Amino acid sequence: MSKKIATREAYGAALVELGRLNPNVVVLDADLAKSTKTIDFSKEFPQRFFDVGIAEQNMIGTAAGLAAAGKVPFASSFAVFATGRVYDQIRNSVAYPRLNVKIAATHAGITVGEDGASHQMVEDIALMRVLPNMTVLVPADAVETRAAVLAAAEMDGPVYIRLGRAGVPVLHDENTFRFVPGQAVTMREGGDVAVIACGIMVTAALEAAEQLAAEGVSVLVLDVHTVKPLDVRAVVEAAQLTGAVVTAEEHSIIGGLGGAVAETLAEHYPVPVRRVGVADTFGESGKPDELLKKYGLTPAEIKLAVHEVLKRKQ
Repeated sequence: MSKKIATREAYGAALVELGRLNPNVVVLDADLAKSTKTIDFSKEFPQRFFDVGIAEQNMIGTAAGLAAAGKVPFASSFAVFATGRVYDQIRNSVAYPRLNVKIAATHAGITVGEDGASHQMVEDIALMRVLPNMTVLVPADAVETRAAVLAAAEMDGPVYIRLGRAGVPVLHDENTFRFVPGQAVTMREGGDVAVIACGIMVTAALEAAEQLAAEGVSVLVLDVHTVKPLDVRAVVEAAQLTGAVVTAEEHSIIGGLGGAVAETLAEHYPVPVRRVGVADTFGESGKPDELLKKYGLTPAEIKLAVHEVLKRKQ
């Protein structure tokens, strides 16, 4: 694994690239442009950038209006504000009329760190996944983020892109990586158990798989960058091949990737499943690495989950 780059940094750079490619792309922010990195776009395209101030609900309404007028708006804020504070506006002004609004939320999950529970959004995937017409993207690294942003601009309809604050290892080769919305990426082949992950937990899954290989356990790792629509075929095939599944996400185990995978396998191919994620609880203030350890979002926790589902499989 190479140097670390925050997915929000990659988002800022991708917006500038996208702005040069598509004159209809516009960007909105709610007084957090330096943190969300939309400031990069604002400097190059000041006439296509709108800072609405601390008025996130107005931001979504304005984005909906711009989409109705033929623009491709990217609306950004912290995930806790970009989904929780504006849920009614997203539901009724974006998802219901199926308008072409892209909501790119940074500072998702508990790795926001010291900002604490009020800013650590671990329910956003669940909120966005349940909305009809909404596509949900959770890129694992900078390369995947760039590709997701470019792909989102080409999609017709609402898209939610989940991004983080902290730097994460670059997992993909920018020269060869191909992003296909709705198609999971096999990061590692294996036959004993499948670890299905998204976002920063893809790195943790790969680390756990490497350690488990030394113990003689063969782990298939899937990077699910599109939580909705879920790659049902890949999930079912992973279960059929291995007979046991672990999910991993920096999100509540309720309603996120783990929920989506469990629902899918319950209907199509039931196998033992263990969800690694934030339990039914809020976070707290602390260093990101300390919080990941406390809330069980580590390679060690994934390994424990693997051993548990392997026992149930037998």
